[in-house]
Amino acid sequence: NKFKHETYEKVKFHEVDMMSICNNAVYFNYFEDARVKYLQDLKRKHNLKEILENGLFFIMAHNECDYFVPARFDDELTILTRIEYIKNSSFGFKHLVLRNDDKCVLACGTGVLVQINLASKKKVDLPDEFYDAVTSFELEKPIIGG
Repeated sequence: NKFKHETYEKVKFHEVDMMSICNNAVYFNYFEDARVKYLQDLKRKHNLKEILENGLFFIMAHNECDYFVPARFDDELTILTRIEYIKNSSFGFKHLVLRNDDKCVLACGTGVLVQINLASKKKVDLPDEFYDAVTSFELEKPIIGG
């Protein structure tokens, strides 16, 4: 299993339609929660000082999802998350959504975050310590690009 990070969700009543199927847009909320928890865990475990501090922040540059099987009201889900690549100022996540009772893959998604300076709104290169922390956490080197 290449995914080292897990978060958990339970499909809530307000997330489903009249057929008790989870709305497609809700998956992006699950991905966002998973990314935030991943970064918080990474920052805590590796004492990253320059991430999400000193006027630096991540913004979403791209988000997508492929749906295979619908989640339904009250399904318990596991969101598996990993960072697949790191570029100068951006990095890419991959997510899998599994239904807990049968481990069926319901959806997969990707997202690209870019580090910016909040004051200037310009992208900023990621520090080497971020790459080192991701490599250590994932137990393999993510793809590096320019």
